Amino acid sequence: MATPSNYDQQVRDFFGYLRVEAGLSPATLEAYRRDLDLLQEHLLAEGITCCNAVTPKLLAAHVRYLHHDRGLQASSVARHLSTIRMLFRYLQASNRIESDPARLLETPTRWKKLPDVLSPKKMKTLIEAANPEYGRLWQRDRALVELMYAGGMRASEVAGIKPDDFKETMAVVMITGKGNKQRLVPIGKPAIASLKQYVEELRPKLLRFGDGRDDGRLLLSNTGRPLERVAIWQIIRKLAKNADLGDVHPHTLRHSFATHMLAGGADLRIVQELLGHSDIGTTQIYTHIDRSQLKAVIAKYHPRP
Repeated sequence: MATPSNYDQQVRDFFGYLRVEAGLSPATLEAYRRDLDLLQEHLLAEGITCCNAVTPKLLAAHVRYLHHDRGLQASSVARHLSTIRMLFRYLQASNRIESDPARLLETPTRWKKLPDVLSPKKMKTLIEAANPEYGRLWQRDRALVELMYAGGMRASEVAGIKPDDFKETMAVVMITGKGNKQRLVPIGKPAIASLKQYVEELRPKLLRFGDGRDDGRLLLSNTGRPLERVAIWQIIRKLAKNADLGDVHPHTLRHSFATHMLAGGADLRIVQELLGHSDIGTTQIYTHIDRSQLKAVIAKYHPRP
């Protein structure tokens, strides 16, 4: 199999630059070498024997090949693409090619995998799985699920709630999110009822040790210590298993909250605020999940639905 006429020499020059000028480690250079070997295979398969002949369309096809045919995750494809971009930037800067074909390639980190979401019916089933037959901590676990779903909270956020963060008269909870940013999140009557039941009936029993091991947290473990993030994952998975719902994790509740809010007509900016997203682009992914409202509008108003 022939090698592209100028490919090997230009890649050697590129790696010389990386070693001498950029000072990259041998391990990083080896990773770059593997990336460019895959690109070389693609070039040869397409009959490309000159780096000047490489086009954006060809590189886009190579990225699709890495993702779909080789099954690489977006993070791995992003690394490949970073290597390719560095190569062609170098070739253009050193006047070895006229234009950079990798300049306009989309970064795979923008590829968004739609999150898993429970339907309102399944969400109700998950909540009701925490019942007296579930075990003596059922009130805590129901309050946990109700809180996470009512306010779209992360596991770390609900774990950090303190008793004073719950403002019953205002029906809100003060949440401390990423970067210690705080936000007030309204919660509904079911969540308030479950939380009050837990606080009045079970939490005092978990505080029986009385040595401050609760660290001032609202949700406590069986030993009176704060309920940590890992334990919350385990609780959600246990409830989901009992409810025969398959693989459910804490973020599923957050995804379900956002999706159901938007499907019910909530403004995207409001949902962004409730979730604590700094960028509305992060919230927009939920607009692609529930299509039932779009279908209903088309069926009602389109002349040929």
